[in-house]
Amino acid sequence: RSRMLNPNAAAPSSRLADEEDDAAPPSIKNSRQVDKHYFDSRIVMITGEISHTLAERVCVNLFALAQAGNDPITMIISSPGGHVESGDMIHDMIKFIKPRVRVMGSGWVASAGALIYIAADKKDRYILPNTRFLLHAPSGGVGGKVTDIGIQAKEMMLMRERLNKLFAEATGQPIKKIEKDTDRDFWLSGREAIDYGLATHMITSMSELK
Repeated sequence: RSRMLNPNAAAPSSRLADEEDDAAPPSIKNSRQVDKHYFDSRIVMITGEISHTLAERVCVNLFALAQAGNDPITMIISSPGGHVESGDMIHDMIKFIKPRVRVMGSGWVASAGALIYIAADKKDRYILPNTRFLLHAPSGGVGGKVTDIGIQAKEMMLMRERLNKLFAEATGQPIKKIEKDTDRDFWLSGREAIDYGLATHMITSMSELK
């Protein structure tokens, strides 16, 4: 025989989750509340070295937020750089998902961190007043047999050409200038980054995010 369900009654899984929350220590309860507020704010943080583990976490967060709705996502970046392909993963995912992603540089945005930063449309690139940028050519160890060294060197050159093209497109600078500037460590203050076409808005409060 069919049974009428009370539309106001919590689902079993929901009740179990509530019971688990009630039984959890205060520190775990606070952590869950922080996680919920963090998710609801639609903010994704990228701090520290760019690695495969970090890229996986960030992309999972982006997918989850895209599934939850189409409101803008704000990504805060403070990173010394790291693994280029992991930066590529996040860069491409920002462009892949439907919601608009606004990026905000804080502290320093270097190397692969800058690669992630330029994934956002130019109008969606923000910085805080003390943000600095570092652009440079990719580097890495080359070793092994002579034939392997040749292959690795060729791949490094292809990567450099690809990254220079991405930064030229993102900033509006001629590719020859990008090549020259990134041949060595190229530091930019926040104001210099705006003049260079890398960043667009310098802000001091969340209310200034458009």
